Amino acid sequence: MKQLSVFFCLLFLMLSFHSYCQSTALLIQNIQYVDVEQGSLKKGDIRIQNHRIQEISSTTLQASEEMVIDGTGKWLIPGLVDAHIHLFQSGGIYTRPDVIDLRAIRPYEQERLWLKKEAAHLLKRYLRCGITTVIDVGGPMYNYTLRDSFQTQEDFPNLWLTGPLVSTYQPKAFDIEDSPIIKVNTAEEAVALVQQQLPYQPDFIKIWYITRASQPAESTYAIVEATIQESHKHKLKVAVHATQLNTAKLAIKAGADILVHSIDDPIDEEFIHLLSSKKVIYIPTMVVSGNYVETFCQEPELTAADFAFADPFTLGSLFDSRHLPAGNVFQRSAPFLPQLKKNQQLQDSIRQANLRRLKDEAIIISTGTDAGNIGTLHASSYFEEIAAMQEAGMSHAQILKASTINGARVLGKEQEMGSIAEGKLADLLLLNANPLTDIHAIQDIAYVIKGGKLLAVDSILQDTPESLVQQQLNGYNARDIEAFLAPYAEDVEIYNFPDHPSGKGKANIRPRYEGMFAQLPELHCELVNRIVLGNTVIDQEKVTGFPNGRILEAIAIYKIRNNKIAQVYFIQKE
Repeated sequence: MKQLSVFFCLLFLMLSFHSYCQSTALLIQNIQYVDVEQGSLKKGDIRIQNHRIQEISSTTLQASEEMVIDGTGKWLIPGLVDAHIHLFQSGGIYTRPDVIDLRAIRPYEQERLWLKKEAAHLLKRYLRCGITTVIDVGGPMYNYTLRDSFQTQEDFPNLWLTGPLVSTYQPKAFDIEDSPIIKVNTAEEAVALVQQQLPYQPDFIKIWYITRASQPAESTYAIVEATIQESHKHKLKVAVHATQLNTAKLAIKAGADILVHSIDDPIDEEFIHLLSSKKVIYIPTMVVSGNYVETFCQEPELTAADFAFADPFTLGSLFDSRHLPAGNVFQRSAPFLPQLKKNQQLQDSIRQANLRRLKDEAIIISTGTDAGNIGTLHASSYFEEIAAMQEAGMSHAQILKASTINGARVLGKEQEMGSIAEGKLADLLLLNANPLTDIHAIQDIAYVIKGGKLLAVDSILQDTPESLVQQQLNGYNARDIEAFLAPYAEDVEIYNFPDHPSGKGKANIRPRYEGMFAQLPELHCELVNRIVLGNTVIDQEKVTGFPNGRILEAIAIYKIRNNKIAQVYFIQKE
């Protein structure tokens, strides 16, 4: 009988905790919160009800039926906004056949099907990183179905988006059904494409304002102007991809509301005046082009956040270039890579200088990654973008503003969200450190509050046995010892099949792999085949990069317990 009552007590506690997690009634007491408009700290109590911030008080608020959170030693900021992503792209090497054409290796239709299937999974990764709002800046018409699937769910970030890009150019690879990019040849065709999207209630319209030697910006200005006029007629903002200085100026003169990229040329006073006087929002996207170059050079510079929060299978594809058939695009590009790197360094320096010049002007700067492009991984790339903005001289307060309230301003949502104020949507992050003194504190999250729903940060993403094994494979191929060991249990056991011990415990196997990673710069493991059965993952592997061209072929059997790799059995080909 005593055991039964203990059971019911535990059941009651579990149900109570579940109801708290679902609750939209919270009281955060004694919390330091950031005024992102002023870049200052305030302190008080915050009551959240019905998905919104109901009350903020500098004096103690009394709890009624709310869940009470003690904010002592914590900091509260608005949820982050990534103002430039693309869910029709994965971030892997197969996702832009117009740039790196690997359709003979992986059909593009297979990539598209994977992206549709994994959209929810990718959006969860944004929420885990504290990004409570994402703005998808263009994709196929099926984008609208995705948005409508997640729009009202508090377990996902807010998702705002548009459909196909109204473009002055279309790559041949995207001359497909339900294309993300549609070329228009006249102002009338541009207007028709805007009207085609209206029944789907786009959140804005996007223009791809591409110029070439045979097609200067002036030659397609009428298309841009007509698109913007038609969009504004329906109270839709317009975002424009215009990366040359002249093109960007023309876009603003035509009425653009948002420039979704940095300018590749040094900016001038006229451009600054246009941005300021027209209140155009500037999204720098500092790292996306460099990530393309890193991928071409087969030198991805991955961060701890990438290994932890990016989709591990997409990340793993960045290493596939090392085992593609001879004569592949990466090998053919090799002679051009030194010049490509040199050009990229110049472009990076221009972007840095432009942002350094704009940061103290009356310009609305918003944080956006262009995630989904090759090498710019969904969710985790946000922190790389933040680091680049900091390197350009933006202060912690300026970056916070760009990443919260200015993100809301992109689509005119600043009255609804983006700062901590009464009546605003309760999309918030409870941090363990002060982001005004160290911007990296935005990664040290205790809780995400999404629409008033309290989410313990470690509950948002759930690893699978396969994803854990893929994570360690990624760490191996990056020769990153911390990323490699992270998925393993502290007391992991390694065997030569069937039962001959060859290592036990992370601490003991660390030196072996550290030495191998240091001594073998070409080390690479190709996943030949994989079988997943419950908590067991069986990989057929082919390892290259050893002296004298030696190749190791093996079977690795991974046993998962308590969400860690607990045992590994190796069978090596003789």
